[in-house]
Amino acid sequence: MSRRGFLALAGALPFAGRLVAAAAGKIPVGLELYSVRDLLKTDPMGTVRAVGKLGYEVVEFYAPYYSWTPQQASDMRKLLDDIGVRCRSTHNSPASFTPDGIQKAIDLNKTIGSTLLVMASPAKVEGADGWKAVADQLNAAADTLKAAGMSAGYHNHGSEWRALDANGQRPMDILAANTHENVVLQLDVGTCVEEKQDPVAWIKAHPGRIKSMHCKDFQRGGKGYAALFGEGDVQWAPIFAAAESTGGIECYLIEQEEGPGPATEQLTRAQQCLANWKKMRS
Repeated sequence: MSRRGFLALAGALPFAGRLVAAAAGKIPVGLELYSVRDLLKTDPMGTVRAVGKLGYEVVEFYAPYYSWTPQQASDMRKLLDDIGVRCRSTHNSPASFTPDGIQKAIDLNKTIGSTLLVMASPAKVEGADGWKAVADQLNAAADTLKAAGMSAGYHNHGSEWRALDANGQRPMDILAANTHENVVLQLDVGTCVEEKQDPVAWIKAHPGRIKSMHCKDFQRGGKGYAALFGEGDVQWAPIFAAAESTGGIECYLIEQEEGPGPATEQLTRAQQCLANWKKMRS
């Protein structure tokens, strides 16, 4: 798709208006940019501008941002400032949490305004001891990041909800128990629901640690992760209530992981998700 064609599409989408605050407590809603990943690869600046035009207040960049030059990061920050959108967090590979890689991650995140570095996925992990080693890595990174005014976090996938042994111990239990209290447990709701776990119980069991949440839906026996936010199996009202009363939520991030159609429809789906959000939160 040409840049001109993409910009024409973005301009054709109705201006949704800036979503100034979530219904309860002025909690911003953002978009995990993996939702528009194909467009982001070909035109990152135009894509972010279009996402802001839809009405999202926040964006979360995923791991490829780590390959940016300092100038690219500066250019992106200027754009974010110009359109009134913030980047509060980034998704990162394990390289961002190593002694050799963390300073680059800090520098890039400082430039774009992010204060939360989330481990999107660890390297291959074997057993409980392996997950304890991941917790140690997160703790070490959290100590380094604290000095820079930043925090570390971990983003769950489906495998982290599956028991490792007959006692029912899950990787998420190990990570929560063995990381500092200031390590954010970024909850991916869709994967939690797919694995038949209870997101409300998880939030209530870890007060103050669910500062960031991926609002991703899931429909069992139907569209799976292609279900738009608000159109799957997730019961969002009790999740929001728990996040805001107990979890310490500071930012919601809509994620539309899958969907039919060409890449150009990714932006349309992001728009539809935000429309569903506004109906639900009004």
